[in-house]
Formats: sequence, structure tokens, C-alpha cells
Amino acid sequence: MSSRPEVGIGVIITDNGKVLLGKRKNAHGAGTWSFPGGKLDYAEGIFDCAKREVLEETGLKIKNLRLGPYTNDFFQEENRHFITLYVIAEKHPGEPQVLEPDKCDSWEWFDWDELPEPRFLPLKNLLRSGFNPFST
Repeated sequence: MSSRPEVGIGVIITDNGKVLLGKRKNAHGAGTWSFPGGKLDYAEGIFDCAKREVLEETGLKIKNLRLGPYTNDFFQEENRHFITLYVIAEKHPGEPQVLEPDKCDSWEWFDWDELPEPRFLPLKNLLRSGFNPFST
């Protein structure tokens, strides 16, 4: 493992007042609910990464992207450290599909005030900050 933090991108996709979460598997945070996203590739733009990861994981295209907050996430058990940058986006028509069944069990839409448990560490940290993608 590197002694430097990695950069993760979490994509908060909104649709009709809800956000999209997937149940992780076979990776750190297995069994927890998380936004779509992944690691930022070398020389890749943040919005480019968000679009790529969402398309790879869910088959959805996203629009109206804007930068959100970030979280500082240290996974003690795995000895991994991520800075997670959030992108807020809306979805184009269509429904999410599980395109990486080895990494995700399902994609579901949730009200912000009724997010499921257990939550992936970056999501927990985001909620602790008081952030709400629907606040103006």
C-alpha cells in the first residue's frame, strides 16, 4: 500500500428527490451502501471520472454535474486512506443496472432522510458534515 492518500470520486445522482446507492461487495466496505464512483485515474478530470464510473457501474448517463464537498476517509482495517471528492449530478432517462455484479449487489433510490444502513465510511463522514444535496 502507498503511504499517500488516494483520490476517490463519489457521485451523488439525484432523481425526483432521491439519491442512488449501491450495496458494495468484494472490496473494502463490503456489505455497506455507497454512491457510485471509484478511483480517479492519472490525468483524468473529476467530471470525466464521475461520468465514466457511473456509466461503467450503472449504465446511466448523468447531466448537470457540479462539485460537492469532500471527505477525508481513513479505513483503519485496510490501512487505506482516501480523499473522496463528491460530484452532484442528475440522471438522464433510464434505470440503473448492476453492470459490475462482482462489485455491487443492487442499485436503489432512497430519500436523503432515509438512507439505509450500514453505510460506507465516506457516506458516514459526508452525513456527519451535515451536507444535503437538496439544500440550496
